[in-house]
Amino acid sequence: MQQSLQSIVGQRRLSLRLVQDERELNAVQRLRWRVFYAEMGADAAAEAASQRPEHLDADVYDPLCDHLLVIDEDAPAGEQVVGTYRLLRESVAKRSFGFYSAGEFDLAPLARIGGSGELLELERSCVLPPYRTSGTISLLWRGIADYIARHEIALMFGCASFAGTDVDAHAAALSYLHHKHLAPAECRPSVLPGKGVAMDRLSPGSYDERRALIELPPLVKGYMRVGAKFGEGAYVDQAFNTIDVCVVMPVEAIAERYAARFSAAA
Repeated sequence: MQQSLQSIVGQRRLSLRLVQDERELNAVQRLRWRVFYAEMGADAAAEAASQRPEHLDADVYDPLCDHLLVIDEDAPAGEQVVGTYRLLRESVAKRSFGFYSAGEFDLAPLARIGGSGELLELERSCVLPPYRTSGTISLLWRGIADYIARHEIALMFGCASFAGTDVDAHAAALSYLHHKHLAPAECRPSVLPGKGVAMDRLSPGSYDERRALIELPPLVKGYMRVGAKFGEGAYVDQAFNTIDVCVVMPVEAIAERYAARFSAAA
């Protein structure tokens, strides 16, 4: 991303660019802590035991990744970073710890469709509640569009989360993804043995598909609008208090109505 992207969302002046220094990375880590721990109930005891600085969501992947950040230009100093996405390219992952999602899913099938382009892992997405609007999400996707064009990305993937670890509470939504939006077998990640649950909790016709669609997390619905498919099984993340599904997005398969926006942004 050569320069920041800017947008007027509601009454807010938002801009988006990549993290440039340690201070901005710390702001992203504080934001993630606010969303994942303070809001969503990730395990603060595990966070403390990990020796991380207090109130920062930080790990060994952070220095390796590129980080998109959404900035509210009119917010007070120290409170301007309101959204983020963590981006890890295949070429970087291979030189270090591999992909973060490999701790939850078998990603081997994805390599079969990467071709000459790179794989890109999207993760650690979060936005503060007042900014969770279609305008903010569109700005983030404009930044991703620019990034995939510059780095010749062939396929994007990552994890999207359902709040809480009660699988039965999300049975209809998970079943809907399995029955209607499963990735093709040749490029379908699967949850690692012993670490997850089957997504087809309910049989077709035994639940209200319209209600199941409504109950999907906004991020999952956003992925579906750009042509995403999903892996086999869901990972139950006790530490982060979530149920994760693996999202697969071949760049060439992005829904046509969004392709024009991506091209314009890039």
